[in-house]
Amino acid sequence: MRVLLVEDNALTRYTIKSLLEKLGHEVVGEAEDGPSAVKHFSELKPDIVFLDLILPGKSGVEILGDLRAVDPAARVVIVTAVEQDEIDRRLKDKGVSAILRKPFSFDDFKALMKELE
Repeated sequence: MRVLLVEDNALTRYTIKSLLEKLGHEVVGEAEDGPSAVKHFSELKPDIVFLDLILPGKSGVEILGDLRAVDPAARVVIVTAVEQDEIDRRLKDKGVSAILRKPFSFDDFKALMKELE
């Protein structure tokens, strides 16, 4: 899969990118904020977006809306340390493909990617 990675924390971005590449996926772009995410998404047309929930300027929920405005069928995995039923419900209502909770193990990540294929 071709993946766009949207994460403001460099270490988390590096970790996810390394795991994706280890599993045979291609990270076609990286962004640290909403405007960059939407720009890269429009230009690169990835198969899936890994989107951090808490970013500078705009939340992941707002960016999800921006991505959906470009492509209503966009596949998005929310990456978050926030665990709250209300947020999960809102994200599922907005059609996210999955929610990846930080911290996560390689086995958790591998299982998630298998589900998304």
